[in-house]
Amino acid sequence: MEQEQPVRRKRRKKKRLRLRGILFLLFVAVLAVGAYIFMQFQSGHKLAEESTDMPVIEFDGDENNGDFENILVLGVDARGEEISRTDTMMMVSHNKQTDEVKVTSFMRDIYATIPGYQSYKLNTAYYLGVKETGKVEDGVALLADTLRTMFGVEIHHFAMIDFKSFEKLVDIAAPNGVEVDVEKAMSKNIGVKLTPGVQNLNGKELLGYARFRADEEGDFGRVRRQQQVMSAMKDELISVSAIPKYPKLAGAAQGYIQTDLTVGDQIKMATSIAMNGGTGVERLTLPVENSYSFASYSHAGSVIEMNIEQNKQALSGFLSQPLE
Repeated sequence: MEQEQPVRRKRRKKKRLRLRGILFLLFVAVLAVGAYIFMQFQSGHKLAEESTDMPVIEFDGDENNGDFENILVLGVDARGEEISRTDTMMMVSHNKQTDEVKVTSFMRDIYATIPGYQSYKLNTAYYLGVKETGKVEDGVALLADTLRTMFGVEIHHFAMIDFKSFEKLVDIAAPNGVEVDVEKAMSKNIGVKLTPGVQNLNGKELLGYARFRADEEGDFGRVRRQQQVMSAMKDELISVSAIPKYPKLAGAAQGYIQTDLTVGDQIKMATSIAMNGGTGVERLTLPVENSYSFASYSHAGSVIEMNIEQNKQALSGFLSQPLE
């Protein structure tokens, strides 16, 4: 018995040492991961040094819920230097339960009821809000309120980027380009020449592809290509191998994207979608087919007049969300 006690003490001591060793290794691993994330974030931030950090913009979004969140994504001709109209208006819907992503595009020529103003094209709402106060947040708020008024949709967050920043961010996110099937030769008014076929496009080429409208489809074709680009970018970023890029990309985004989402929220959402979400992106364009006509007004020019209720029903069915 007396000999067994020292043996037991030695075993307990070995177990304690082993446990301490494991805890120490876990501590080192946590520090290493933290250091990697910080260094990657700083690396991305340095890439955007020529751009000053985007100011934090307050956005009076709808109350968050546990089921879904809708993010208003805007593309503008210029960022901050002059008052612009929104060339791209999309709502990216993230289902928090399934991590599915759906994209709704709003045609910029929709004849819209803008709160506090007479009806104009939808892409004028942002312009009017900024013109009134000189503040970007008021332009975003007026456009969001216009969409809420017309469609009864909730908008929780927003993100806005100008075209030059889009080019740079694409090149950081996908150094080898983004795979796109270019359906025809394109060059008019887009600053690049694209040839038909599946190919990897850099930031400038991808932007040109998304903006092309010199064909029979006009703006409807442009919106379709914008959605295609959004889907291709998601495919590029949801692979598990892309997750280590997120801190670097989030760092770079601070100089290129204006949003009310925190850096942590951006990385958390991207990681969740990459780990759990499907590869496809469902897409809808408003107005839907056979729900609109073309008209012209002296104060607004050529516009698209749409059946609001028909399009609201289409949006409700697409999103599977309650609309007011």
